[in-house]
Amino acid sequence: MNERLQAARVSYERAELDETSVAPDPFAQFSLWLEEALKTEGLLEPYAMTLATIDPAGQPDARVVLLRGFDERGFTFFTNYASRKGRELAAHPRAALLFFWAALERQIRIEGAVSRLSPEESDAYFAQRPRGHRLSAWASPQSRVVADRAALDAGMREAEERFAGVEVPRPEHWGGFRVAGERFEFWQGRRNRVHDRIAYEREPSAQWRILRLAP
Repeated sequence: MNERLQAARVSYERAELDETSVAPDPFAQFSLWLEEALKTEGLLEPYAMTLATIDPAGQPDARVVLLRGFDERGFTFFTNYASRKGRELAAHPRAALLFFWAALERQIRIEGAVSRLSPEESDAYFAQRPRGHRLSAWASPQSRVVADRAALDAGMREAEERFAGVEVPRPEHWGGFRVAGERFEFWQGRRNRVHDRIAYEREPSAQWRILRLAP
């Protein structure tokens, strides 16, 4: 196994990134890169992002979630508020996001404070979900121990019976979070591991400072 790992030799030569040519605003730069990711053939789940949090004891925790929207206020995703990540964000409302698009040899890191979306925003998104997805929000006690798969299937059957013939409302324990983009880093793989790393940091004036970081 170690021999196979050591034998891997990946050379990143697809593109380059320069601090003189990036967008002056990191949200605009993110939008440009996301559009390219969406158009790239073979790139699976371009909206997938790693969400990193910390628990009350300071233990780091990470998992993949899906980006469901972004604007100048930040980046949104949805979950069960009683899940492990929901509880961690309630205790420590700060997080880091990571997008990795191997096909483009790119990654984006985003850090910032976290807040809940308004009930109206969560309602609007929940109403767009497929019916089965809405039912599962009621059926699954996310992150809790369950006896077996049969218990989950039973929960779905109960939810189907409960809402038979009617619209499935959003449960109060389910909704959205927004990660405010306070610091960004755009990474473009380059040859010989001399990668391009361009960071955006917000100044007290609310303007963005653009920095090049050593790889």
